[in-house]
Formats: sequence, structure tokens, C-alpha cells
Amino acid sequence: MSTAMPSYKGHRYPVEIINHCVWLYFRFPLSFREVEELMLERGVVVSYETIRRWCAKFGQAYANQLRRRRARPGDRWHLDEVFIRINGT
Repeated sequence: MSTAMPSYKGHRYPVEIINHCVWLYFRFPLSFREVEELMLERGVVVSYETIRRWCAKFGQAYANQLRRRRARPGDRWHLDEVFIRINGT
């Protein structure tokens, strides 16, 4: 598996549009057609098939970036108004 970011060179749409479509698809439970409709509401005409290709090409790199940014669990835990019964007490 390659860790290098895929190239955006040669794509018709700007990087921001591609990233936003991929983000919408993976962040929310949307279909490719629903992402297409959301982009159309914003004045960007892009087909669901193009969005599918972008998700296939850039989705893994996007997921790797999210994993890298995820905070690791530490030694401190903060609980707010949580009651836990231990051995019935």
C-alpha cells in the first residue's frame, strides 16, 4: 500500500471540489447521487459516476489522513455526570 497522496493533476475540477465530494460521501451516510444533488444545489455540476471514481481513487488517502490525526487515548479520563454501579453499591 502506498502512503503517497494520489495526484490531482489532470482533473477537471479544483482540488477543493474533489475533497469536498469525497468528504461528504465518507462523513455522512449519503449515496453518490445524493452527493451529486448537494453539489448541484451549490452550483457545481458533477456526475455521480465522477464522484464514485474520486472516492475510489482518493478515499484511502483521505482515510489515512483521518487516522493520522486521531487523538490517542491517554492516562487521564474525564467523565461528566456519569454514575456507575460497582458490585451493587
